[in-house]
Amino acid sequence: MAEETHETSFSDDEKEDLELHDLNASAEMPSSAEFSSRFDEEIPDKPKSSAELEAVYDVPVQVSAVLGKSSMQVHKLLKLGRGAVVQLDRKVGEAIDIYVNNRLVARGEVVVIDDRLGITMTEIIKSERN
Repeated sequence: MAEETHETSFSDDEKEDLELHDLNASAEMPSSAEFSSRFDEEIPDKPKSSAELEAVYDVPVQVSAVLGKSSMQVHKLLKLGRGAVVQLDRKVGEAIDIYVNNRLVARGEVVVIDDRLGITMTEIIKSERN
C-alpha cells in the first residue's frame, strides 16, 4: 500500500495575505487598558458610607499585638516565676506586629494612655487575597 502525501504550497502573494490576516486577527484583541477597565467593571464598588457596613459590625474578631517572640525549652519555661524576665527578639523602639484573626494587618508602636497600654498603628500591611 502506498501512502499518499499532500503538500500545500502557497504563492508569495498568498503567504503575504495570510500574514496580514494573522496580524489583523491579533489587532482585534482588546488592549490591556480595555481589558483592565472591563475587569474593574465586574468588581463591586467599595462601600460609600459606614451604613453599608452595618451587616458586619457585630462580627467578632481577635486582635493581637505581638511585642516580640522568644523560644525556650519546656524545663526553663516551668522554672519561670514571678518577676522573671524573658528576653524577646525585638529591640526597644522597634515596631510591634498587629494581627487580626492571626493575619498580620499592621505594625505599630506601644503608647501609654491613663496607666493603660495602647497601640498606635504606623503602617498598614497589604497582603494578597487567596
